Amino acid sequence: MVEDLYTQDPEQVFETLGSSPGGLTASRALVLLEEYGPNVIEEKKGTPLWKKFLKNFTHFFAILLWIGGILAFVGNTPELGYAIFAVIFINAIFTFWQEYKAEKAIEALKNIMPMTVRVIRDGEEMEMEAKDVVSGDVLVLESGDKIPADARLISAQEMKTNNSALTGESEPQRRFPEAVREEGMAMVDLPNLIFAGTNVVAGSGRAVAYATGMSTEFGKIARLTQAVKEEPSPLQKQMGKITKVIGTIAVGLGVLFFLLGNFVMHLDSSQSFLFAVGIIVANVPEGLLPTVTLSLAIGTQRMARRNALIKKLSCVETLGCTTVICTDKTGTLTQNEMTVRNVWIAEQDFSVTGVGYEPRGEFKKREGKLSSGDREGLELALRIASLCNNSRLIEPGKKEAQWKILGDPTEGALVVAARKYGIDGEKIMKELPRHYEFPFDSRRKRMTTIHTKEGGALIFTKGAPIETLKLCDRIWEPTGVRDIKEDDLHSISEQNDRYAQTALRVLAVTYKEDSEVKRRYQEEDVESGLIFVGLIGMMDPPRPEVEEAVKRCRKAGIRVIMITGDYGVTAESIARRTGLVKGRQVRVLSGVDLDGMDDEQLSSELEEGEIIFARVSPEHKMQVAKLLKERGEIVAMTGDGVNDAPALKMADIGVAMGISGTDVAKEAADMILTDDNFASIVNAVEEGRAVYDNIKRFVTYILASNIPEIVPFLLFVIAKVPLPLTVMQILAVDLGTDMVPALALGTEKPEPGVMERPPRPQKERLLNLRLLARAYGFLGPIEALACMASYFFVQYQFGWWFGLPLAASGPVYMKATTACLACIVCVQIGNGFACRSNRESIFKIGFTTNRFYLWAILSEVAIINLFIFVPPFNRVFALKPLGWNVWAFMIIWAPIILFASELRKLIIRKVERSKEAKEQRSRREAEYQEAA
Repeated sequence: MVEDLYTQDPEQVFETLGSSPGGLTASRALVLLEEYGPNVIEEKKGTPLWKKFLKNFTHFFAILLWIGGILAFVGNTPELGYAIFAVIFINAIFTFWQEYKAEKAIEALKNIMPMTVRVIRDGEEMEMEAKDVVSGDVLVLESGDKIPADARLISAQEMKTNNSALTGESEPQRRFPEAVREEGMAMVDLPNLIFAGTNVVAGSGRAVAYATGMSTEFGKIARLTQAVKEEPSPLQKQMGKITKVIGTIAVGLGVLFFLLGNFVMHLDSSQSFLFAVGIIVANVPEGLLPTVTLSLAIGTQRMARRNALIKKLSCVETLGCTTVICTDKTGTLTQNEMTVRNVWIAEQDFSVTGVGYEPRGEFKKREGKLSSGDREGLELALRIASLCNNSRLIEPGKKEAQWKILGDPTEGALVVAARKYGIDGEKIMKELPRHYEFPFDSRRKRMTTIHTKEGGALIFTKGAPIETLKLCDRIWEPTGVRDIKEDDLHSISEQNDRYAQTALRVLAVTYKEDSEVKRRYQEEDVESGLIFVGLIGMMDPPRPEVEEAVKRCRKAGIRVIMITGDYGVTAESIARRTGLVKGRQVRVLSGVDLDGMDDEQLSSELEEGEIIFARVSPEHKMQVAKLLKERGEIVAMTGDGVNDAPALKMADIGVAMGISGTDVAKEAADMILTDDNFASIVNAVEEGRAVYDNIKRFVTYILASNIPEIVPFLLFVIAKVPLPLTVMQILAVDLGTDMVPALALGTEKPEPGVMERPPRPQKERLLNLRLLARAYGFLGPIEALACMASYFFVQYQFGWWFGLPLAASGPVYMKATTACLACIVCVQIGNGFACRSNRESIFKIGFTTNRFYLWAILSEVAIINLFIFVPPFNRVFALKPLGWNVWAFMIIWAPIILFASELRKLIIRKVERSKEAKEQRSRREAEYQEAA
């Protein structure tokens, strides 16, 4: 029906919608309301909070701990059972608190809709709730009103609407009631349609509603947003795999050694249960999940300091494996501050320095200084631009932190340029007060103002160069005004094309004098016989830091695709200025082009090469994100308008603008840029990669301590050695001494070169063979050797020797188990330094560069001493004080494990360098052969 409405005259619109200039009758409106429902955005029911909370008690690790706690009660060790259950509850509450973020996107959509609206019913104007508006209602709209439904204009007086919530482009659009006969226009560009959730920024009018609630463009966006299912992040998938792998190992070993203890070693049932629980608890890193959560939380704080606010913790790491960034143009790659860059007068091209709305800059000529004639021409052009203008420049003050424009951005740029030249339009307006105005509209493509002066009037016109030039019969020059010639028209047209090719938005400025001041004017009389003065070119300049950020993306193997609501020529120019595209064969696809493609064709277009999407709809952005994900890409998508919400939800990482973004976009996104800057996305990717590396670091650190926790139980069963480490002591390590150092490893800064490697493959496992080999096959065995050596060293101190029985109870046994526990702390200090880097030497990185880890060492030393010396901890964990000689024996193992790790890294670096050298030689040989 919409397709017919915009082509119809206002009288036909009433007939089509079953309405009239006097509106619907109350009875008819009631029937329609019952048939189609209220004019509201329907909310999809989400997962109840209690279900979200209970999930934290039913994941794999939690289930294993439940089993371990129950076995502890069965094995007659209730204190262990209570401790394990406490761990489950602490983990669940902490994780829920950190992860919980209520979904408010639909609420934000509802809040954008107006609460009340004025309509005409039964021939009378009345105010009613917006939810009761139905198709056929005649809406009465004025400047400042929010539009409650999609509607067809039937009358308008200089009406402008801000459609940025739907299009992402903030420039107000003129609206007209006349029928549109053109074909191929996007719906939001049709000048006689207005849409729910947008604003009337100027003028007034009346319109007939044709779509309400979920049938509006807003409603369609809400439906798209609700339809997007949230998928687990790469980290969540990896943690799920880790818990299953470790859990399977723990349960398998627990069952195996329970059977060995019961049937091979002939232990009694209580000892076998204790043994099984010990094996399970030793293999399950209880502190892993809270440590991961805390590390992600710290990652969010670091990102916040770099202008990126993360809403969902798991998304921190997802950024690190991003392979494609789909970015908007306006405000993200550019500064969202229209700026005059060039002025062309009398065959002279003047450049204008300075960016943004601060009126600081200079007017320069390519060759030589400005002549008196140049200055006269610039003053005339800029006076016209500032007087034929409805914008104001707001200076910084108590309410505004920086220079700001009130009004249309294009007109604002002209005001700023005039102020740079020393022309204050508001002061000149007092000398030449405005008497009459023909506002800009998309049909005439120009604006005219008439100002009174002594002895008559001055007429100023600015507008699109080609259309405005047709109205000129004279041209201004420093020597005076003369008739315009064919050569002049050709020269002006060529200059306009040159500006347009560099993505400048170009306006022509003209004037004429009138000896008579009239009460009313006709357009055709005023806008004729004009004197052409010059062209003014302006653009929204790229952010200066974007070019370097794009280079970093290229080095990091990240593809950047521009998706904008702006026109293709402008988009391509900005893309080239920022280095986003470089080749000659850049494909610019519009929304109309995408409408003619199926998924297979679009996927083929996305496969390779440089591509830009311009003038696209919400469905198009969502389609691009979907197809990229289907191709195996990890997609970050930027957006600021309501129209971007579905695409933000569809992408792996939705990135909203904090300054220019709507509430809907911010609620739908996973990350918010506080400075609206593309470079901040790249910084966030770097931090995301560092977070993933840090997770690998502390996973290695935590898993390495599992071996010295398991080996004592193996010796207990196989060699009949009195248990060197109790289950409670294992919990003292996993949830006590290891927690803060593991967290400190999660604060490591990005290693050098982290943004010079490609994104990690999605199939790469966090718990891969290399990590397991390092933790279980290298670091863990060294730690186990050190801990058992400390255990036997204490037994030796009190008279034990090979062949003699070991103390199985009493003070000597307690001292020996204390030494085993304390030695784990000592070797973990060396292990922590070893884990601080994956490849580089700690001597290159520096021992003091992570001060948090230095404090963490002090904390674990303090905790182990608290457990040993302070009641009731020493009784709970069955610990006894140790002599200085035992401490000396244990401490020496810290540098031993560190130097062993350094030797391993040195070998790895040499192997990698040798491999890189071979690859470089192969490439050079291939290049030489190709050249030959």
